[in-house]
Amino acid sequence: MLAIVLIAINYVSSFVFKRFDLTEDKRYTLSDATLKIVKNVESPLIVDVFLSGDDFPSEFRRLQSETKQLLEEFSAKNSNIVFNFINPLEDDATRDRNIQQLTQRGLTPMQLSVQESGKASQAIIFPWALASYNNETISIPLVKNKIGASQQDLVTNSVQHLEYAFADGFSKLTNPKSKKIAILRGNKQLPDKYMADFIRKIGEYYRIAPYTLDSVAVNPQKTLDGLEQFDLIISAKPTEAFTETEKLVLDQYTMNGGKSLWLVDAVAMEKDSLYNDLGKNFAMPRDLNLTDFFFKYGVRINPDIVSTLYSAPITLAMGEGSESQFQHLRWPYSPLASTLSDHPIVNNLNLVKFDFANQIDTLKNSIKKTILLESAPLSKLEGTPREISLEVVTQELDPASFNKGNQNLAVLLEGQFPSVYSNRVKPFKLKKEITKSIPTKMIVIADGDVIKNEVYRNSPQELGFDKWTGQTYGNKEFLLNAVNYLLDDNGLINIRSKKIAVTFLDQEKIASEKTKWQLINILLPLVLLAIFGVLFNYFRKKKYTKPQ
Repeated sequence: MLAIVLIAINYVSSFVFKRFDLTEDKRYTLSDATLKIVKNVESPLIVDVFLSGDDFPSEFRRLQSETKQLLEEFSAKNSNIVFNFINPLEDDATRDRNIQQLTQRGLTPMQLSVQESGKASQAIIFPWALASYNNETISIPLVKNKIGASQQDLVTNSVQHLEYAFADGFSKLTNPKSKKIAILRGNKQLPDKYMADFIRKIGEYYRIAPYTLDSVAVNPQKTLDGLEQFDLIISAKPTEAFTETEKLVLDQYTMNGGKSLWLVDAVAMEKDSLYNDLGKNFAMPRDLNLTDFFFKYGVRINPDIVSTLYSAPITLAMGEGSESQFQHLRWPYSPLASTLSDHPIVNNLNLVKFDFANQIDTLKNSIKKTILLESAPLSKLEGTPREISLEVVTQELDPASFNKGNQNLAVLLEGQFPSVYSNRVKPFKLKKEITKSIPTKMIVIADGDVIKNEVYRNSPQELGFDKWTGQTYGNKEFLLNAVNYLLDDNGLINIRSKKIAVTFLDQEKIASEKTKWQLINILLPLVLLAIFGVLFNYFRKKKYTKPQ
């Protein structure tokens, strides 16, 4: 009967497949949004992972293991997902060629410090994967960088980010672009070359087109009807005031459920304007005629400059003539913003660099407000008009004067928005007036330079990359997360809120106690075995020896 039961259980189990996630944080349980994407894979999706090898730090071997476990989960849910681990540095004969080819594809290598057995060495890895589906290939980063993070922190951030990284990549391959984004023109916003890197990035997800508001002067209703064909509008650093007609069009767009991303400077000041013979310029308030517009929605951008001790440096040539050298100097007008929030837009996010940022006040109304980014606690506000001089880099800054605490720099608004023009005379007659919106979202950022990439020799550079320090700030990821959140219908962006606890061994303790644990693991079993042998023979002899 036992044999029959065992055979029956094995036979039934051959038709039943079930995986159990016994981890406390459910790290191998895929979210509903991920499962929806995985189910859409109808032909082979090949994933080549280059995080392979045996000579990199134990922390990154952990990342390798977690990546393999996650891909096994994907493959278990859909057999069309196939993955391979490839070591591009394994063969010395092709090593240099592989490095060059991968780098040309944008898969930059990463150099690591290896601390094992009390010895330090260097290792190179490629923390990337390539996913191919229906003759299209995209790259998936496996490491989530963060300024000042240790290797263990990098791996912890990366493991937490893995599911989103792969789900996001698979989504780009399997889902056609359906959402439309309008880049607003007509109020002297940033030229395309200063937004090129970010536009290219969101172009991987959405359809994008410029949209000018100039036509409101001729046919405002037609302009509104055209704008409502877009799911999101982005206004990046407008420098010309909005007319009442333009504001009504934008207000009614919001009332109809349109999403918007605003990057607004309330102060006219550019870092480039300081590079003159005097090394100074004046920061002046900039009136965009948007105060009542944002006030009605629950925020106010004040014409104050946020100055902080925790900021990105400015690079200047110090010295005279041929003896001058470039130096990285403290510059309080480039706040590095972060947050303790676990909101999916900013969770596990690198520092975001601002330039001459302004402060945002939140006002009480029915709209939900979430502070996405804020300056460091050691901050102060400088009113305008104000002279800004490069000489501040040579002055000793008094920490006691930076006593205004964290300052709001980016705010998310969600809910049903009241119309700015409710019970007001309107600049033109609407075909259908809406005084309260359907549920929608808006993000207001008090600095237009957050989206601005550098241009070198007429070629746009990567957004957030500082060529002088080699640091890459989180500007592009923050803005991409913001757009994805505003337009995300399937909840994919919410995967970023997933928390995974990763524990590591203490390498210093391992090195210092190496001999002790070697003795315990090698010598102790032999001693126990010898004691067992002596006792076994003693009792055996005592039991079976006949008395004389």
